[in-house]
Amino acid sequence: MNHRGIEYTLTATSVPGVWKWQFRIGDEVKTGKTETRINLLAIRRVQLRIDRELKKMERELEN
Repeated sequence: MNHRGIEYTLTATSVPGVWKWQFRIGDEVKTGKTETRINLLAIRRVQLRIDRELKKMERELEN
């Protein structure tokens, strides 16, 4: 999947309601898990995480 030009993956785990996600910005790979039974909510949470990381990078470049 793609959000703001960042490729990410979201996969269901063997535990119901737990999703693993991963994305890469530059050389940094971010991974994690989110817990929800609704797959669209899991997607949205990963997208929000990507937005936070992009905003953080933008602030670092300004300084």
